[in-house]
Amino acid sequence: MKRRTFLMSSASFTTLALAGCGGGSSGSSNSPLSPVTTPADENPETPSPVERGTFLHGVASGDPLDDRLILWTRVTPDNPTAERLPVEVLVSRFADMSEPRVVSTEAVAGRDFCVKVDVSGLDSDTWYYYAFVSGDRVSPVGRTRTFPSASTRVTRARFATVSCSNLPYGHFSVYNALAKVADRDLDFVLHLGDYLYEYEPGNYDDPASVPNRVHEPANEIVSLSDYRTRHSQYKQDPDLQAVHQQYPMICIWDDHEFTNDAFKEGAENHDPATEGDWELRKSRAMQAYFEWMPVREAAGQPGRIWRQFQYGDLIDLWMLDTRIEGRDGQASLPFGPERTDENRELISEAQMAWLTQGLEGSEARWKMIGQQVMFGQLNLAELPQPDAIAQLVPYGTTQQGVNMDQWDGYTASRNRILDAIEDSDVSNVVIFTGDIHTSWANEIYRNPSSVTGDLFDSANALAVEFVCPAVTSPGFPAGLAELVSPLLSVTNPHIKYAELRKRGFILMDVTRFDCQAEYHYVKSISDETLRGELEASPKLVRVSARESGKRYRLEEDRLSVSRPRSTQTAFLAPPVHAGHQHRLAQLIKNVRSLEFTA
Repeated sequence: MKRRTFLMSSASFTTLALAGCGGGSSGSSNSPLSPVTTPADENPETPSPVERGTFLHGVASGDPLDDRLILWTRVTPDNPTAERLPVEVLVSRFADMSEPRVVSTEAVAGRDFCVKVDVSGLDSDTWYYYAFVSGDRVSPVGRTRTFPSASTRVTRARFATVSCSNLPYGHFSVYNALAKVADRDLDFVLHLGDYLYEYEPGNYDDPASVPNRVHEPANEIVSLSDYRTRHSQYKQDPDLQAVHQQYPMICIWDDHEFTNDAFKEGAENHDPATEGDWELRKSRAMQAYFEWMPVREAAGQPGRIWRQFQYGDLIDLWMLDTRIEGRDGQASLPFGPERTDENRELISEAQMAWLTQGLEGSEARWKMIGQQVMFGQLNLAELPQPDAIAQLVPYGTTQQGVNMDQWDGYTASRNRILDAIEDSDVSNVVIFTGDIHTSWANEIYRNPSSVTGDLFDSANALAVEFVCPAVTSPGFPAGLAELVSPLLSVTNPHIKYAELRKRGFILMDVTRFDCQAEYHYVKSISDETLRGELEASPKLVRVSARESGKRYRLEEDRLSVSRPRSTQTAFLAPPVHAGHQHRLAQLIKNVRSLEFTA
């Protein structure tokens, strides 16, 4: 009996009502998963050995639309000389994987045996469960969701923002906390870059605090093999796996997925004399990133990561590439004409037009932008001894007056976005930022820095910005952080909150009336016994949707922590756990043992 016939005929025995196999590949497939006819095996009585592998890197999902999403895993082949492995993807509405739909695909050596399938034909606003099968081996069961369609009225969304996860600097306690579904109740996670770091052991790590977390390979990553190995190491971290297993993730890269302070034509941490051609290194980093991350690749536009998502009529989300796609080199000085040069760009003309036209035409309640570097102005010129302070601020930021790696170093690009917001009266713009290992809540004005600036007249803020803390990467040293924080508001009155040392995440609770940012901080990233434990009281900052006669400003007073949708989640989207994988694995083994003896 041929294998496909047996699987379908034995569905009642196994509870796996297999609907058939749709087209798939280790790249992507846009075909709905519908039944197809499979030709009979040439010699069904003597099945040939099937190449198979194990799932050491967990599962992940990402880039959810209203009818599709990306599902990802990596298969480690048993045979090190294998070139391709057959893989099946199971997708179900139920955590026990009953009544699944199936797609057949392959893990191939040319994509480092990563499997990434764009599963389409799904229902909108629906939670799904998924798993991968290689031979008789089963991956962990993952949990994910599609977004509501743009025409659907949506009243609430919850998501988290994270960035800057440097593995040898500490345990991923932040990811551990996020994976607790009952407490967080998230619809998705935004990762704003620096998902991994490029440095060699002994450079920008903390072996005294976390001695057993050492980067692999034992050199700065430059080759394609290096980048793949580093991605592989991060994906084996159990706390990072847990976050990917429970939520879809929407990711963008920043510089460390390439190398420090990268831009279109080079990087601070790239020496062509010893590390080769920049374009080659950049292409290798991109290739590994697209192999190892649950990100949808734009057809015919290699390297494009800027893209848009719609969460019903509540949120339009634009994810930018402010790092690689169009960025000119950083200005050499924090003053003078270079940073205000109209010809210098942080994003390309094409990306700028896409963003500004999207903002101007959006009908969503909230217009949100996910991007890498701080958008709001940062003026430290009046702080005492700026040169001395500059020696102590987080690595790679060189904050003297302004940081030239941020939008402050590309004022013409920032002004074009502010023009689009102001000229078209775009309301309710919220910007999310990573990069600088510290927490900020900023109101965005054209001129926030002087007594005569926009901050002090009757105008609304043009936007607000929430900058998330790092997962592990270090902020200001203890002592200095407490000294600098209160001084920031003196020269930067538009900065309503700044915390410069703690690691954590922002939980966003979004309704039609307001967006509340809840800054949660973990107790420790060095003590394994405290993994996932949060400080008792998060910092709360809220912005209300703009209304006539009311100032569009950040609020900090009389706020309360949002409540998860516990009952709804328990019934409609319960978390997955190891028991689901174990039960599915046993069912698959039963099928595999019976199909060749039937």
